[in-house]
Amino acid sequence: MTLVNAETMHNLTIIAVSTDSHDLLDRAQRVAPTEANLLISGETGTGKDLLARWIHEHSARKDGPYVKIDCGSLPESLLEAELFGYERGAFTGAGTSKPGRFEAAQGGTLVLDEVAGLTLPAQAKLLRVIEERRFTRLGGRQSVTIDARLISLSNVNLFDSVAHKTFRADLFHRLNVIPLEITPLRERPNDIPALVDYFLDNICRRHGKERCELSPDTLSCLRGYDLPGNARELFHILERAVLISREKQLLPNTLPPHLTSSTALMQRKDQKPTLAQLEAVYIREILTLTHGQKSRAAEILGISRKNLYEKMRTYGLPYNRKNQPEDGK
Repeated sequence: MTLVNAETMHNLTIIAVSTDSHDLLDRAQRVAPTEANLLISGETGTGKDLLARWIHEHSARKDGPYVKIDCGSLPESLLEAELFGYERGAFTGAGTSKPGRFEAAQGGTLVLDEVAGLTLPAQAKLLRVIEERRFTRLGGRQSVTIDARLISLSNVNLFDSVAHKTFRADLFHRLNVIPLEITPLRERPNDIPALVDYFLDNICRRHGKERCELSPDTLSCLRGYDLPGNARELFHILERAVLISREKQLLPNTLPPHLTSSTALMQRKDQKPTLAQLEAVYIREILTLTHGQKSRAAEILGISRKNLYEKMRTYGLPYNRKNQPEDGK
């Protein structure tokens, strides 16, 4: 499959097939050369950091450093030192001077990841630095002028955070000069086949495997799944399938059970399954429940062993000992 509008630079790839993805990439291309602060929002796993890196690589600062700090994982007592650095003796244990992330990003891009995790006092300090475009190391006297572009990332809606007064409105407006929102993968299903193709190339190459392909039923299962973890979850689902499959074609039984169960089929958002699809999945579940014991499975299903074998042949259910062990009867 040919990737549609795949932009690659320094091993960064943005795949845009759906209208939403095309619009986002077009906007990113237009704002990348500017110096404006950006706020990239989207659910976990949608690729916010990837887009931030892509914008950096397409900006006038591409030869400068790309520095990221996770605002949500650091306690407030460490965040200021990480952002602004400190001088020797600034606090107990500060045996040497250390530059902060703002200094490390001079001439490049500073990414504030999960910016919604900042406490209100930390937000006030960051706001002052952004407004003055200068800062002083902890324990220091000499101010340093900021020469870094700011890109903020958030997996929560900062409009709601401002409304609930957990995020400062003035800081929000400073960071949100240009908003870029990545829609969830479930809302752009046309991107899924292209992402699958790209991910399988990388996964098979990484693990030294022959190139695999999804069967039509497997792709259908993926397209019907909500993918709450977005592209990141899709990658790990495919990696699991590649590693456990013995065939070049990845069948539905290589997917996690919660994607292929009868309940999952009934909850599909695209279309309801046929009776045959439900029967095939249910028989597979019963065989798994009975550890492949055909007599016991037939008893639960209310059919004869001969009828069970016929249905297994009809639906292409595996007979091998690893997937559906024989019961020796």
